[in-house]
Amino acid sequence: MTLPAVLARLPLPIIGAPLFIISNPKLVIAQCKAGVVGAMPSLNARPASQLDEWLAEITEALAAHDKAHPEQPAAPFAINQIVHKSNDRLEHDLQVCAKYKVPIIITSLGARTDVNDAVHAWGGVVLHDIINNFFAKKAIEKGADGLIAVAAGAGGHAGVKSPFALIQEIRGWFDGPLALSGAIATGGAVLAARAMGADFAYIGSAFIATEEARAIDAYKQAIVDGNSDDIVYSNLFTGVHGNYLKASIRAAGLDPDQLPESDPSKMNFGGDAKKAWKDIWGCGQGIGAIDAVVPARELIDRLRREYAAARERLAAN
Repeated sequence: MTLPAVLARLPLPIIGAPLFIISNPKLVIAQCKAGVVGAMPSLNARPASQLDEWLAEITEALAAHDKAHPEQPAAPFAINQIVHKSNDRLEHDLQVCAKYKVPIIITSLGARTDVNDAVHAWGGVVLHDIINNFFAKKAIEKGADGLIAVAAGAGGHAGVKSPFALIQEIRGWFDGPLALSGAIATGGAVLAARAMGADFAYIGSAFIATEEARAIDAYKQAIVDGNSDDIVYSNLFTGVHGNYLKASIRAAGLDPDQLPESDPSKMNFGGDAKKAWKDIWGCGQGIGAIDAVVPARELIDRLRREYAAARERLAAN
């Protein structure tokens, strides 16, 4: 298997997950400069006109970095597009991404041939996130270049499949770019993802507890203080099942252990719609490895050291 050129030269096999509300140009730029794919949802730019400003900021900063450090160029960046029908900004945001020739587009909540064709027209690569083998096949049939397998334990909208089951089923028929998401927060876990057949680890929750992330201090501290016991899986907040921090659910006056089910037809991922649950904090099960709020580069440097140490440990056995 040959990876697309934009993904073949990564210093570290890590893609930073796009974090709703939290990811911003500052975090994306820091991730890319430190050697991992930085990503953000286009919907984080509000109003919609801000997306143009943000993409200009990212592309200019990374171009300046590459000019100053030709021996160590930045990793590429990615923009997440919600393809669900309620996203009334999709067409606008794709046009802005085309203007800047965004190298990687991550699509979520629906796979569409027309969206993939639009990205390919400007030379971009499409990675589609899925929670099972059925949706994985649908995504590739509709023209996605690669897959993000969102396994049990991932933050935000997550599946229930074991990563072992999910990766082996996908690798039974697909040899293209494949990232694994689900409770990955150490360099050892990054190596484990690669050992089971993924090309990249997809890491989100760990980046919430970074200085650049646009999350309130209480959210970051809850990640530092928490572990997998502090996560609850529910579809109440968006209509799609996901993992959330119990502390934020209690603060909203709800019992995290007695949450009602939501009607999936009420899903709303509209462009500038007000979110009824804006103070509910998405988070994955891997946060037990996070013990401090640090700059993104410091987190990535730790992952790099742990990844190298894990490889050496296995080679010695």
